[in-house]
Amino acid sequence: VQLVESGGGSVQAGGSLRLSCVASGATYVTRCMAWFRQRPGEEREGLATIYRGDSDPPRYADSAKGRFTISQDNGKATVYLQMNSLRPEDTAMYYCAAAPACTQGRYGGIWKVGLAGAESSHYWGKGTQVTVS
Repeated sequence: VQLVESGGGSVQAGGSLRLSCVASGATYVTRCMAWFRQRPGEEREGLATIYRGDSDPPRYADSAKGRFTISQDNGKATVYLQMNSLRPEDTAMYYCAAAPACTQGRYGGIWKVGLAGAESSHYWGKGTQVTVS
């Protein structure tokens, strides 16, 4: 399995970016596709998840709702993250990830999304940097 992100860059506050992630390899281990980000000095956080080729609606973390949209193009095995109204605090390394299943839940009053199962079943891209100034 290989995940390759693209689309990061530098943008002014209020601008938009669309990240892309091309997935290759066995699809049954990458049914759940997700976008994460890691801001400097912080832990990696899940932003959005989607099941490949599935009618189940995407899921979003509270931090991504309203400004970020995850989508897919099954024909291209590609998942996108459209990010609008970007803020300086969105500056982070953004990662594409995959696993057999997604997970979600409320933790400390905050809705979070992520990958289900053991970490050994998770796949990660190398990341793409987004800088908002």
